[in-house]
Amino acid sequence: MTLRAAYYEGQRTLRVGDGSSQRPGPGQVQLQVAYCGICGTDLHLFHGHMDHRVHVPQVFGHEVSATIHAVGDGVESFKVGDHVTVRPLDPCGECPACRAGNSHVCQRLKFIGIDAPGALQTLWTVPAHTLHRLPDQLALETAALVEPMAVACHDVRRAQLNRGEYAVIQGGGPIGILIAIVARQHGAKVLITEVNSFRLNLVRELGFEAMNPQTEDVVSYVNEQTGTAGADVVFEVSGSAAGAASMTKLARVRGRIVVVAVFSEVPKVDLFQFFWRELELAGTRLYQPHDFEEAIELVSSGKLPLNRLISEVCPLEKTESALHQLESGGAAMKILVRCSE
Repeated sequence: MTLRAAYYEGQRTLRVGDGSSQRPGPGQVQLQVAYCGICGTDLHLFHGHMDHRVHVPQVFGHEVSATIHAVGDGVESFKVGDHVTVRPLDPCGECPACRAGNSHVCQRLKFIGIDAPGALQTLWTVPAHTLHRLPDQLALETAALVEPMAVACHDVRRAQLNRGEYAVIQGGGPIGILIAIVARQHGAKVLITEVNSFRLNLVRELGFEAMNPQTEDVVSYVNEQTGTAGADVVFEVSGSAAGAASMTKLARVRGRIVVVAVFSEVPKVDLFQFFWRELELAGTRLYQPHDFEEAIELVSSGKLPLNRLISEVCPLEKTESALHQLESGGAAMKILVRCSE
């Protein structure tokens, strides 16, 4: 099979071309990539914000569904033809974080797709320890949503969300909606805030309450719904200055705030409210193996409206156009790249 890949060349440019393919080494597998989703991290990389971590030309992408094409020596748990997804983390195994059982936030973590070549190619070689097996009946197109679903599972678990609690999710993009889906599965009442009209309408079509914080008084509404208590949990997924400012206004006494978004600039946060209401703040960065297993179970259940999140499927040659479409902030949610037939 000819290796074709989308190479990031810096300065917001991508080149799709041929490459060389080699047999996987010991402990490695070679995947035939079916679909790769484009996410906010990919946009940050495309915009040059991670040039200090990549070696141009670089293949990126990590939201993947694939079929095993070849296995290296010593790989016994997987075989050619297995359907898999990738947990794209390569920790050192030796730093204090790893020794404490937190290898997903390893102090020397290599994120595959940024620090090492990613999935926007027909054939992709990764360590076998990154693989999670997919059910045979799960369509590979839908399976490309497992990685972002694992993010949402980790976020909800970090929030210690309980049945019957009230959660506000600031930001109705793919991750925000997936958090809402997982939170609803856990029995929470959910409100999503979003400013993009396309996403706002989709959120409502999926059966969630939604408000535009630029035109509606979200704080007053949450207080009405909770008897003036406020939200039990606030997920900040917008990455905006306005979101950082409002998250402390929405949380109840001893409420929890979970920061999911990556902020391009250091935001202003009302620390007085942390003192006054005894708030708790949790960061969420990636995911752990059990988050992937929960995500696979949810995605493969067939009970969730996940395909509504897929706005478009494009060929590998259209990857740069897809990135431009997403950065415009228009009528798009999740775009998948079809990397091979």
